[in-house]
Amino acid sequence: MRKRIISYSIVGLTLCSFVLVACGESKRKNGRTDTYSSGVISFASDESFSPIIDEEREVFHANYPDATVNPIYTTEGEGITLLLKDSVNLVITSREFKKKEYQSLYDRQFRPQTIKLAYDGLALIVNKNNVDTCISVKDIARVLRGEAKNWSDIFPGSTRGTITVVFDNKRSSTVHFAEDSILGGKPITNPNVVATNKTADVVEYVEKTPNAIGIIGSNWLNDKRDSTNLTFNKNIRVMSVSRNDKGTPANSWKPYQYYIYNGNYPLIRTIYALLNDPYHGLPWGFAQFMASPKGQLIILKSGLLPIQGNITIRDVNVNQ
Repeated sequence: MRKRIISYSIVGLTLCSFVLVACGESKRKNGRTDTYSSGVISFASDESFSPIIDEEREVFHANYPDATVNPIYTTEGEGITLLLKDSVNLVITSREFKKKEYQSLYDRQFRPQTIKLAYDGLALIVNKNNVDTCISVKDIARVLRGEAKNWSDIFPGSTRGTITVVFDNKRSSTVHFAEDSILGGKPITNPNVVATNKTADVVEYVEKTPNAIGIIGSNWLNDKRDSTNLTFNKNIRVMSVSRNDKGTPANSWKPYQYYIYNGNYPLIRTIYALLNDPYHGLPWGFAQFMASPKGQLIILKSGLLPIQGNITIRDVNVNQ
């Protein structure tokens, strides 16, 4: 085994106390009493990010016992709607503010902020008995447009019949990515698309359905017993994806951490914290914690790629 280290710098983000507005907590119009590291707040997150958010919350609560951050796991669209209505002050999403969303908050004397947290691979999963596991981005687009309706349209000779595409929710970040980044901003038109209620349901659907393709965030795939993040859920298969017109084992990649890092994996999205917290209170404190070295280490160990951190890369000779 040869070992080499590739590092990229950590920019330290240290939790510190921010001075509250001059009038003090008692003059807050919405009654909030939270501080940067204490109090109780709710925030919104796309449900597909719940595994990593739950890990971040556990460590944050251990470090700041006077703070409680409660997630509202919902769709990306609903989460951003809650933020724009000032119902929450933090939402975890896979996109930045749109120009009109930012302007709407700015016009109401807010100063919204965006913090990059991590990179996630959008994973394609199939039934564990499906051996057709190399696919191109071009063929994924054909499936989503309904141009390739059967497995034999992509893999000649396949007898698996009609392809059923499964998403977690009609308004989720995975649907947004598929339409925006795979279909060039156009809607999904395949009639054989199923939307479940949450990501766990997508995995269960694929486990039971031989002809299905599920589209989920890669943070749902890792076997928690594997500290190397090189194994995935044993009850499904993860497809390898290629930028070439035809996917083959030689030109296709799975959403391993390193292939996200070096850009080989083509379906990569960024995870953001969108903030509208004029008091720089607990929503800001939790977002900054996730962006801090400790929060970034949690992301690294989860199998995602942190925005900032150190990665150890091992080259293994599989023939030995």
